[in-house]
Amino acid sequence: MTGATSTQLALRDPDIRLMLRVRDDDTEAFAQLVELFHPRLVTIMRHLVNSAEEAEDLAQEVFLRIYRARKKYHPRAKFSTWLFAIANNLALKFLRSRQRNAAVPLNTRDSGPLGPRPAEQLVVDRQRGPDEQMQQQELAAVVRQALTTLNERQRLAVMLNKFEDMNYQDIAEVMGLTTKAVKSLLSRARENLRIALQGYIQMERAADADAEPQAK
Repeated sequence: MTGATSTQLALRDPDIRLMLRVRDDDTEAFAQLVELFHPRLVTIMRHLVNSAEEAEDLAQEVFLRIYRARKKYHPRAKFSTWLFAIANNLALKFLRSRQRNAAVPLNTRDSGPLGPRPAEQLVVDRQRGPDEQMQQQELAAVVRQALTTLNERQRLAVMLNKFEDMNYQDIAEVMGLTTKAVKSLLSRARENLRIALQGYIQMERAADADAEPQAK
């Protein structure tokens, strides 16, 4: 990549500008990057490894690696793409090392100290009455459970697409895939989510039908 292209990236991406300051040993800029990306990174890691504690440790390792590599940093993509590529590699390495152990169950009630997880973000947040709030919480729990039915690659692709608003090209760079492969991965993930949520949707439709007043 040419210097001009790197400069253009830096002009478009404020996170790159922060990272360039980090390269120059600006500790305040690094603190700003951590503040910006730590909650998002931990959230995604938690969904990938099904453990809040391990997610926190992996996120710390990502930032440690970024800081150690600061002097060699040259922007070739958006900063978030680079960061999540590092995170993906670390998560895959961790999961491979844990294959012989039993999977750690995901605690669907624990949102952790960083606020709601992505599953809650799938449910539109409006002012609701107590019954509607309970229904919203129930749906969020169902969505969280549905996400656990996806394999790691599908889960990551969905989260990057829906919660980090990444396009196919960015996701491809993070995951080391072609854009065609990402499209296929997301298509399978959406179908798996549809199947996982089908029972809940049918129950809701039946409940709505029962709630409708009988015609006189």
